[in-house]
Amino acid sequence: MKTVLVVAAEPRELKGVLRKCRNVRRLDWPIQFARSGELNGQRMLMAAHGPGPLAAEAAAVALSREKVQAVVSTGSCGALEDDLNTGDVFVASRILAKGRSYEAAQPPAGRKFRSGVLVSAERVVGTVEEKRRLAASGASAVEMEAAAVARQAEEFGVPFYCVRAVMDRACEGFTLDFDGLRDRDGRFSRLRILRAALARPWASLPELIRLERQGRIAARALGEFFADCRF
Repeated sequence: MKTVLVVAAEPRELKGVLRKCRNVRRLDWPIQFARSGELNGQRMLMAAHGPGPLAAEAAAVALSREKVQAVVSTGSCGALEDDLNTGDVFVASRILAKGRSYEAAQPPAGRKFRSGVLVSAERVVGTVEEKRRLAASGASAVEMEAAAVARQAEEFGVPFYCVRAVMDRACEGFTLDFDGLRDRDGRFSRLRILRAALARPWASLPELIRLERQGRIAARALGEFFADCRF
């Protein structure tokens, strides 16, 4: 049975895939979240440890403990093109980060998806203006982990894929400064985010409700896609 490592920033981004898996069990790994399961005749190792470089740590732990045949960076992303909507699946063909470029394989899938260039940013891209600048470079979507995970896959000589689902559209920005609301380890602090939202409830609480709903839509879309996909 082929073993596939699936890495996300947040455990909630893996909920849709987990719902489709059989024989799910917890893995005793030194990271925030680790599970194994079976899907489409593949053994799925699912790991989440935080945004950006923290996701690479999760990949490194898994790759040092298991022999895998494919690494998949997954989770939500922000759209840079106007015709990408919440819940659309985006499969990156190339990832740009810090002047480097990483190629990503295209999996055979039974469901519709978009493909193109993904920007892997070091921080949250929170304004429409920033999204427009990135779109002008030819990119279609943005997130924070794919390049870091791709480096790990490259070091271990394992084929790399990047499958994302759109959460926020190109026309949507954030009023909250999410980068300023991380904990000391670099993870987004739900408590700090809630406190910041309560300080400006008329603007921030509707935004949090919207993002929570869009996050659920994105996670569900990923689950449906993975259920019809092999790596």
